[in-house]
Amino acid sequence: MGKLRFDFSGDVAVVTGGARGIGASIATALAAAGAQVHVFDAIQPADVMPDVTTHLVDLRDGAAVRAAVAAVHERSGPIQLLVNNAGITRDAPLWKLAEEDWQAVIDVNLTGAFRVLSAFAPQLRESRHGRVVQIASINGMRGKFGQASYSASKAGLIGLTRTAAVELGRRGITVNAVAPGLIDSAMTTDLPPEIRAKALDESSLGKAGTVDDITAAVLFLLSESASHITGTVLPVDGGQL
Repeated sequence: MGKLRFDFSGDVAVVTGGARGIGASIATALAAAGAQVHVFDAIQPADVMPDVTTHLVDLRDGAAVRAAVAAVHERSGPIQLLVNNAGITRDAPLWKLAEEDWQAVIDVNLTGAFRVLSAFAPQLRESRHGRVVQIASINGMRGKFGQASYSASKAGLIGLTRTAAVELGRRGITVNAVAPGLIDSAMTTDLPPEIRAKALDESSLGKAGTVDDITAAVLFLLSESASHITGTVLPVDGGQL
């Protein structure tokens, strides 16, 4: 991540979808910067993440989310940092998109983020300090063929971000979103070559981003350097938009 340096010593952080890809990169970087990090994911991390505690939790299950939130509080106390990163895809054009696939994406990407944010909101409000970053997508800002469910979920996440920023701001809490474009990550490894080529052609930089690019943007928005930024959506897309 270049020369950026952040210090989150004493902070408690939760990263959803932190077992792999972008989420794992964010969780690892936060731990390296001194935070006590908890990961919420439905799977175990593929690699060992030092100083990171993993909670197996299905974000579609409200009771499971509340139990995980309570477990974090019992172990580490109230959180200061939250990254809602968990996301899935079930791509198909509208006329082929099964309702159960639509619902699965909405349940994880949007309703899951709402469950986590709303469950932690009382802690953040009581502390009168906090930073929330939600991982959206440029496709939630513009739409994308074959991604009705994913684009809708990320557009909803942007709306949730902006509303939460208004509702929580007077308590000293900032809420922002990062909107990745084409990023080389676990989610994009199986993209058809023609889709990847089109995304690269859209990019002003002519290349895919990395998980480190997203991690750097997230850590900035979580840091005190971004204390006067809230309700914004930061595209990290190499100029695709």
